[in-house]
Amino acid sequence: MDQISKDRLKKYFLITEEALAKVKSAPKNNIKQANNIIDMAERYFSDAKHFEKIGDSVTAFAALNYAHGWLDAGAVLNIFSVKDSRLFTVDE
Repeated sequence: MDQISKDRLKKYFLITEEALAKVKSAPKNNIKQANNIIDMAERYFSDAKHFEKIGDSVTAFAALNYAHGWLDAGAVLNIFSVKDSRLFTVDE
């Protein structure tokens, strides 16, 4: 597949944005690590917006997945206190 639909990209922007908001209000321990993870996720999220703007939906989608991956890793490592299995690979 060399194209990502606008609807799919919009869906993943919303999901990642929601996950980012959730972790920002839920650092559990090691604030320095939490901030580093959030910073990386925000950078990839910003990159995704840039790539979407220039019409590169595949790279935008990849950047979104990296952003969300950083957030999910923080959730799995218990750096963020989140129990939302819709947004993260954690048990509720």
